[in-house]
Formats: sequence, structure tokens, C-alpha cells
Amino acid sequence: MLYLSFFLILLAIIFLWQSSRQQRQAGLPGGRVIYADTRAWGSPLEEPLFDARLGLTGKPDYLVEQKGQIIPIEVKSGRAPDSPYDSHIYQLAAYCLLVEKVYGKRPPYGIIHYPSRTFAVEYTPALESSLLDLLADMRRDEARSSVERSHDEPPRCVRCGFRNVCDQKLA
Repeated sequence: MLYLSFFLILLAIIFLWQSSRQQRQAGLPGGRVIYADTRAWGSPLEEPLFDARLGLTGKPDYLVEQKGQIIPIEVKSGRAPDSPYDSHIYQLAAYCLLVEKVYGKRPPYGIIHYPSRTFAVEYTPALESSLLDLLADMRRDEARSSVERSHDEPPRCVRCGFRNVCDQKLA
């Protein structure tokens, strides 16, 4: 019986170590993972976060509860830039906004994790305001019959999902 108890304790320690290691590799801070948009943790995929008033839906890669706060984490597979791309910051800000609407807790920051680098992005009132302005601009563009291209960069056109139907493509 003593051997069985020792074995079970050892097994529990191994599982805790493995879980902690997996959490660090995913770029997650300490805390409890309460939402994971990945099958890597062995659970079914989560429902998206949704705010009907804004018409905004999103699925952050992870939500971690840490000291009573909920921190959204977005994991990127591409090469890490010197600073996060604006599009990644706005995506993370949208997740912060959705966390506040769905859970009633405003995240102080969110995390963007690249394979070789991690950025903590403060969720400030200025960032929230900028996000809401961007969402309003997107709604206005959505209502228009024609939307002009917003850049002069051929490489962006090459990677664009609307390339096949765009009459303004550069490449």
C-alpha cells in the first residue's frame, strides 16, 4: 500500500511538471487556463466569445485566470517582429473587449506570443477607444458598395484572401 501511495504521488508530480512545461511552451503566464481554442490541452474546442451589441465574435487561443484577472493570449506561428503588428494588437484588444463583456472583468493587458518572443500589451482606454473607432470604420465600409484598397503594397495583395475577386489588386 505504501508503494502504491508513493507511485501515485510521483505520478501526480510528473503530471504537474508536464502541465507546467506545456503551459510555458505555449507562452502562457502562470494561472489557470479557463479557455483554450486548441485541442492540445485534450479538451473540446470552446464556444466563441460574443457581444451582440457590437456584433463582435472572437476565439482567443487561451484565457488564463490569474489573481482574479482574466488574461487573453494570442499565439502566432510566424517570425516575431521587433514590436507586435497593429493587426495583432487590435485582434488582442478585441479579445480584451470581449472578455470584459462576457466575463464582466476588464483585462489589464493581453499577451501576443510568437515562437521566439512574447509581448504583453496593455489594454488601455486609448486602445479600447481606437478599437471601437476601427470597428465603426469597418461597419461603415461594410455598408458601402465599393471599398477602396487601403495600401500600395503588392506583397499584401499576394497574401490577401480577397485577391481572386478584387478589381484593385496590385499583384
